[in-house]
Amino acid sequence: MCEASAFIIRGDQEELVLKSVDIFEQEEDHIKLINIFGEQKVLPARIKKMSLVDHKIFLEANKS
Repeated sequence: MCEASAFIIRGDQEELVLKSVDIFEQEEDHIKLINIFGEQKVLPARIKKMSLVDHKIFLEANKS
């Protein structure tokens, strides 16, 4: 399986947001994540980095 887990970085901690992410859509001010079960999350964040080998997506909250 090629799904990834999405984490948001808060300080020096990584908080799991959604497992088994299949689709992510970057919009101007938010990210939409959809997993293989149809669960969706919309976050005011941007992609910080991705590790494809580890199947991880790291997000950073938008600064207000």
